[in-house]
Amino acid sequence: MAMATPKCRPVLSLLLLAVSSCLPHVVTSLSFDYNFSAPGVLTGADLKYMNDSAPVLDRIDLTNLSRSWSTGRVAHGQAVRLWDDATGKAASFTTNFTFAIKSLDVTTSQASTRNSLKYSSVLQGDGMAFFVGPYPPSMPTDATGGFLALFNNRGNPANTYFPPTVGVEFDTLRNVEWDPNDTISHLGLNVNDIRSRNYTALPDGSFNGAMSASVRYDAGTATLSATLRLDDMPELSSYTVSTNVDCRAAGLTQDAAVGFSAAIGDYVEQHQIFSWSFESTLTDEIITSKRKETGLVAGLVSTGIFIFVAVAASLGYLQYLKRKGMHAQDAPEDSDVPLDQDMDDVFEKGAGPRRFSYDELSRATRGFSDEEKLGEGGFGAVYRGYLQEQGLHVAIKRISKTSSQGRREYVAEVTIIGRLRHRNLVLLVGWCHKADELLLVYELMTNGSLDEHLYSSTNILTWPTRYKIILGTGSALLYLHQEWEQCVVHRDIKPSNIMLDASFNPKLGDFGLARLVDHSRGGYTTMLAGTKGYMDPECAVTSRAGAETDVYSFGIVLLEVACGRRPIAPLQEDENKVVLVQWIQKLYVGGTLLDAADTRLDGNFDAQEMERVLVVGLWCVHPDYGFRPSIRQAMSALHFEAPAPDLPPEMPVAMYAPPCRGHRSSYTSSNGSSSSGNRSSTSDRAEENRSSASAGTKSARRPIATPTNQTLGTRTTE
Repeated sequence: MAMATPKCRPVLSLLLLAVSSCLPHVVTSLSFDYNFSAPGVLTGADLKYMNDSAPVLDRIDLTNLSRSWSTGRVAHGQAVRLWDDATGKAASFTTNFTFAIKSLDVTTSQASTRNSLKYSSVLQGDGMAFFVGPYPPSMPTDATGGFLALFNNRGNPANTYFPPTVGVEFDTLRNVEWDPNDTISHLGLNVNDIRSRNYTALPDGSFNGAMSASVRYDAGTATLSATLRLDDMPELSSYTVSTNVDCRAAGLTQDAAVGFSAAIGDYVEQHQIFSWSFESTLTDEIITSKRKETGLVAGLVSTGIFIFVAVAASLGYLQYLKRKGMHAQDAPEDSDVPLDQDMDDVFEKGAGPRRFSYDELSRATRGFSDEEKLGEGGFGAVYRGYLQEQGLHVAIKRISKTSSQGRREYVAEVTIIGRLRHRNLVLLVGWCHKADELLLVYELMTNGSLDEHLYSSTNILTWPTRYKIILGTGSALLYLHQEWEQCVVHRDIKPSNIMLDASFNPKLGDFGLARLVDHSRGGYTTMLAGTKGYMDPECAVTSRAGAETDVYSFGIVLLEVACGRRPIAPLQEDENKVVLVQWIQKLYVGGTLLDAADTRLDGNFDAQEMERVLVVGLWCVHPDYGFRPSIRQAMSALHFEAPAPDLPPEMPVAMYAPPCRGHRSSYTSSNGSSSSGNRSSTSDRAEENRSSASAGTKSARRPIATPTNQTLGTRTTE
């Protein structure tokens, strides 16, 4: 079918105009992302402080430590629209924040027996909460202590006003009148009542340190859920809770305030907010009986519009393929990246990163001065910059004009990392493309990359810092593989892509080679990509990469961080240490695994942690991906939630053959064992093999990968 001729275009334009005039008014959703540690962000944030809350340097303090019975609230200056009567849509939202609750180490011997209870742990109280309430936001008049500045005290006859409020509470002290009787601390969901509608008990004393939380509301299912991670207690797992909440039935108004509240009583603790992001999206809600007729008509009109747009888009794409001399079924995985205008349309649909002008970024880097250059590689150069309007120090990547993959990597970076939110992922602040200039703007990582510190001759990373970096990197990978809406295959995990903030917290970056695949087993990409030395040897032969190839790279990083040696050492060193995996495997078989520890640590490390990192690293680099752990299994072992795997003692070199039709790969070891077949059958086998390995069985006698045909440091894309 041919595309419309020029004579037809006015007709199509009139039709589109008529259709657009029938569309309802779209309400703007609320979206913001504050990292208060970045210069200028806190002072420029649109926030309202109430009672004792206040901005302090790089954070928000919700309560005042100088006195007891302090309360405070902070709310965003703009309202979030929970629903829109004109369109019949309701808002789903997601908010992520990092915060800290810190006790002042008051013990039971020093404190009174409030509520007639005595605790064996450090006493603290009372907690804090995230809330959704009336707009404009205000401070409850009688919400001290255990009411968390969230709800007015219903037990006081003088109180007559109880504003509708939905809250997620982080309760640090049990109040016998309303809190659960099986725990001191809990994560709770509250609807117009200080008694939690649903809760999850936490170990005593766990609310004492840095934490991160994610709260989601799904308007379609009327479900509120919260996930809490105790960042300073990585040995504890994350905690989740959910319940059904109908915002209208709860009495909330169409426009609502969102923010945080906190309170202390006799016992004093700090409540601090370090970062806060929020995004709401208007979606179709459940149609009530009063709107069924209107909804039916709207649905028919919407269906007609959708069909029209879909047909028009299909015709346009077919015409495009025709011009390119391709058929639709011949389009490759990463066929043609979009042009500038197409990129604008795609990028600006997302939330978070914003578009910068070239002039803004040129001024921020003093004309891309060499004095501001932080580093340079095959992809281009990275510059330090300062955005005056935002008061923000940033790192600006300028994609090389000679890079054959530059535009594709630029698009991947913006469309993928721009949608991700995790404490261990580098934050993409913005982007810019003008003519042949492609620029990416990131938060500035003041301590550079892990690679710089791992091989520094002056400042040696301590073992606790290295272990924190390992767990943080694994947490980022777990989010990418299993916790986001799609599986993100990074394809280039290595120390130079692990950035470190001012506190040496790791943040995984450089998503130029990343691809999205389905969560279903067997999802993979079909392009060779990665850095030699960190690339799965099987991937180098088959050109297929999935979550298992990221796990392999993660295993190499584990071994490298523990040993302080690159995957393939310079040839002038001891020949037995040229290939890192082979060398460590020999030590493992010989019972001298701890000899692999970085000698610069001078024995100052936790032997159990060191051994666990080395063993899990060897597990991750198993040549048969079916015997590797998933990232969740690897992290469970690193957190000592599961036993270490029992690895096979005999490790012949793995050999791979290119894949045949319909087959993922063929694997043969030097002792004659082999396995081949399509991906789904191998994946079916994988979980059984992983489970047996993690349980400590000795059934998996397969070789550990030895990438002898790889050289270090070259990034490959085809």
